[in-house]
Amino acid sequence: MVRPFPPVVAARYRELLADSRWNAEVPLVAGAALGFGALVQIVRAMTDTDPRVPFALLLGLATTLPVALARLHVLAAAALVTVGTLLTVGGELTLTAAALVAQCVVLYLAGRQLPRKIALLLLLPVALASLLVVGNGLPGEPVAALWLLAVAMLGTGAGIARRGRAEAVERAVTQEAMRHSRLEHAVRGERARIARELHDVVAHHISMIVVQAETARLTTPAMPADGARHLVAIGDTARDALTEMRRLLGVLREDANPEPDRAPQPGLSQLNQLIDGARVSAAVSTRLVVRGRVRPLDPGIELTAYRIVQEALTNARRYASGAAVDVELAYSEETLRLRVRDNGPGPSGSGGTPGHGLLGMRERAGMLGGTLRTGPATPTGFLVEAVLPTASGGPA
Repeated sequence: MVRPFPPVVAARYRELLADSRWNAEVPLVAGAALGFGALVQIVRAMTDTDPRVPFALLLGLATTLPVALARLHVLAAAALVTVGTLLTVGGELTLTAAALVAQCVVLYLAGRQLPRKIALLLLLPVALASLLVVGNGLPGEPVAALWLLAVAMLGTGAGIARRGRAEAVERAVTQEAMRHSRLEHAVRGERARIARELHDVVAHHISMIVVQAETARLTTPAMPADGARHLVAIGDTARDALTEMRRLLGVLREDANPEPDRAPQPGLSQLNQLIDGARVSAAVSTRLVVRGRVRPLDPGIELTAYRIVQEALTNARRYASGAAVDVELAYSEETLRLRVRDNGPGPSGSGGTPGHGLLGMRERAGMLGGTLRTGPATPTGFLVEAVLPTASGGPA
């Protein structure tokens, strides 16, 4: 079984591959090493009295040293090595092992980096010369020619295959990006359609509620003070709903603006206004109790706490009309505890339980790693209790 490299060795190997200085030095070292190897093999294979020694040494360098140019100009390196190899294999000189390695390397790089036609054109003369030597059409060693043909085809084929895989990956990435872009465009279009419908239908009706409430308060003769106060509360609530609707429309349309100008979301600093609005609109006692050291919290936590209290007050007005409501905030080092309790008849006498509102509150708390509990209060009424983490620790 082949054991993988240790993580430290693998990481160092990746660093070396990514280092531009290393990438620049590798071809130089490879060319020098192959050239030295070719010279050693030629000197050992030929006698000192052979008059072809200088030419053989020159061709040995010509078939190997151009590898050093591969990083700067692959085509030039491949052409030079190929010419030197053809002169060697077509004559009566020894084709060194270093020359075979160099030919394989440059043709691999050509197949990987150059268009396929150019890579095949570089392979063609090598293949023809090798076949001619094997068929005795040219002087030379048939065995060396067969080796040359094999390594040339191997290098070119491997390079073309590697380039094909890289192009396939690039096409897949491009197609995925295009698919994601089309999907995002469709989502933006759907958001824009929803925003238009909300603006044209819901926002219009809410605006009419505001107008009608103001008109009824101003035009009804002998309007009782309580009735006028309730109409004012209706108008204020409708205005708040219209503001929230416009904020929602801004969120839906924010993709059209790279830097959306979104109004700040409410937080615990606006809780007193929410309590006052609930007190006026319901005409019942709504009390806020704060315990612990008050401090600014993460905006997401404050928004979630605000929305939970807002939904709990809405449910209290809807299902326990006329009941007094207590809202309690308890700060601790790691959590914020919310308790919203009314003294109404409780779930059994409320005529139903709020479904989507409770689900939304529970989801909001869960997104922050908190918990939410709802149910009958003691001795009577309904209780909504949430615990939101404010530090690294979870809810207590």
